[in-house]
Amino acid sequence: MRARLFTPENRKWWTLVAVAIGLFMIMLDNTVVNVALPSIQQDLGIGISELEWVVNAYALTFGVLLLTGGKLADLLGRRAIFITGLVIFTGASLWCGLASGSTSLIAARTVQGVGAALMNPATLSIITATFPPRQRGMAIGIWAGVAALALAIGPIVGGLLTEKVNWSWIFFINVPVGVLGVLAARVFIDETKDTSREQRLDLPGLVTSGIGLFALTYGLIETNTHAWTSTRVLILFAIAVVALVVFVLLEHHQRLPMLDLSLFRNPTFAGANAAMLLVGLAMFGIFFYNSLLLQGVLGYSAIETGATFLPLTVLIILVAPIAGRFSDRVGARWLMGAGMTLLAVSLILFGTLDANSSFWNILPGLLVGGFGLATTMAPTTAAAMGAVPVAKAGVGSAVINSMRQVGGSLGIAIMGALVATRVSVPQTNPLWRIEFVGGYHRAVHVGAALVLLGAIISVGTVRQVRPEATAEPAVGA
Repeated sequence: MRARLFTPENRKWWTLVAVAIGLFMIMLDNTVVNVALPSIQQDLGIGISELEWVVNAYALTFGVLLLTGGKLADLLGRRAIFITGLVIFTGASLWCGLASGSTSLIAARTVQGVGAALMNPATLSIITATFPPRQRGMAIGIWAGVAALALAIGPIVGGLLTEKVNWSWIFFINVPVGVLGVLAARVFIDETKDTSREQRLDLPGLVTSGIGLFALTYGLIETNTHAWTSTRVLILFAIAVVALVVFVLLEHHQRLPMLDLSLFRNPTFAGANAAMLLVGLAMFGIFFYNSLLLQGVLGYSAIETGATFLPLTVLIILVAPIAGRFSDRVGARWLMGAGMTLLAVSLILFGTLDANSSFWNILPGLLVGGFGLATTMAPTTAAAMGAVPVAKAGVGSAVINSMRQVGGSLGIAIMGALVATRVSVPQTNPLWRIEFVGGYHRAVHVGAALVLLGAIISVGTVRQVRPEATAEPAVGA
């Protein structure tokens, strides 16, 4: 029985299980903390600005170091970097749970972000190196379903642990899961790396990309409390532009660049990344403001809000692997176009909500959005990874994840600005609910236009990846 369970054919699926454990932890910590923030504030006696950094420290470090994590995975070994990130993340989770003050908690969340940035690109690159092209889409679909599950149950798990036990346990729960993940990675994941030619770390590229992504992410975070035209935000955006331009120029002239820009000459890779940026921009921004609509306008609790999104999440979990498997057979192009069109319909349906809406008014948008996201995310990721040589899977994974992360941050900022154009009174004023709904409608209509643009880009640029182009075996370390 044991011999049949761990055959070479089955081993790759056990590898996917090991990778999914790490991915689940990363994604869970994107949302699990939000519900516990009031309890953390009361228990530690910290201010609003410090509380914001409990969330932002993780998001900022995660977004800034994704490219670095992807390059290190290709350079030093994907399993080694995945396990390193998992150990760092697990240790930082224990630190978070034991933190007795804001400084300690923010520092621990920063270290958590470092671990997540090392793990996240490695998860996709390990899948790409392990699965042949004929099965890669389905594996990535399962990967996307696990991510969706973690994001969705985060608020529910966070609410239950905070209310019934203590907020510290939203972090302590990661410790046994992390230990299990390390053991599974040691047993089931084979080491692979990029040995295609001479390798070295591109320090100038690492520094300039880090500064650029830090300034961009920090600038977007600051738009939540400062105007887009404020000196602080403009300076951060200027630093981001200068640093990223210098990064591109350096990479063009480096003999061994951190990011091989020739990857973007492939229209499938470039188109898939552009589509992911637009989906992240439209959908993650809207979901953030959907939560505000449910709680601030309709009066839902945090746990009720998390539960409301479950129909969408369940559909992603069920449909994403099927969409990924289908993309293995027919290609990602038309699936991406259809999925983004469904997302546009979902946003238009959300645009019909108002202060008197019930769950049954919200449900159609959630159902269409669940089908749309499942039909979009897995094929888009599979198209991007299928267009990258296996040797460069770590960097390819980092780019597609960075597009999603930056798109999400940019979406929250832009959608917030659109909502703010209609809101002129404080939240305590009864008119606030009416004005918020008007701004929310404007935001969802802009979001619908963005995902339709993504659909057009997908159909125009993404092509079927020939199996012989990506079927090279993973290079053992």
